[in-house]
Amino acid sequence: TRSRTRSVIGRLDEQTPDAMTLHTREAWQMFTGRSADASGQTPAIPGGRRLAAVLRAIWALSARDNPYADWILIRVTQRLGEIRAQMSRTIEARETELERLRSRGLSLSVLASTRPVTVELGFRSPYGYATAEAIVEFDYHVRMVKTLVLKDRMSDEAGRADIRAVGRGLRALFLEPIRWERHLLREEMLPLSRRDFLPGADEAARQRVRAAVALFGEVPRKVFTGEEVPRHSQRRITPTPAELRLMQQVSLNADAAAEPPAAPEGQLL
Repeated sequence: TRSRTRSVIGRLDEQTPDAMTLHTREAWQMFTGRSADASGQTPAIPGGRRLAAVLRAIWALSARDNPYADWILIRVTQRLGEIRAQMSRTIEARETELERLRSRGLSLSVLASTRPVTVELGFRSPYGYATAEAIVEFDYHVRMVKTLVLKDRMSDEAGRADIRAVGRGLRALFLEPIRWERHLLREEMLPLSRRDFLPGADEAARQRVRAAVALFGEVPRKVFTGEEVPRHSQRRITPTPAELRLMQQVSLNADAAAEPPAAPEGQLL
């Protein structure tokens, strides 16, 4: 009966397109990023669209039991949560201020675009939607700041500084996973997995571990053992009790991976 049901019922899919509406130039640029100019003098700036693609690739990589894929997904989720929480606190405080003014007889509306941009979202990972939600919150943050500047609740300088500070935080967040993806998806690094750290790993595995530790640092033990996991992961491996004990004891630094003669310097890096 179960197999017959599977042959009849199709996979779940969106019935209507998901969409994101933005009102500010700052948020639109945060989503799209900026391409480098032809002369190469103006560097490219990655946006949320690029970040979503990068996180999808790393999310897929987590299916290979790659501890560094799990680690960067955890780091991005934590940092994105911190930035969103900061924006939320600021927005709530300013909405409270507008409500206080309203109770005294002065009703101020939050600015909105006369021609907002609506983008259809076709993300294929949860991290794309997390990115989109952060950008929508940034959009509202910018709208709120510009409202307060226009209506004499903030100075021009304070408003620009506020928008710039949050924008820098988001762009800094975008850069780290892009760097990690560039290295983790290299052909020689693709096979990297937790097995590479265990006794009996071959020389190619030890090279991958040395490269990963040199590039990203030592993966935290709780991430390596699976005690700490990403909010969303495609890892489906459950270690046996014996394997888990070994994972809790094995060294995670580059020295442990260098027990056999080291490969020529720079071979992977």
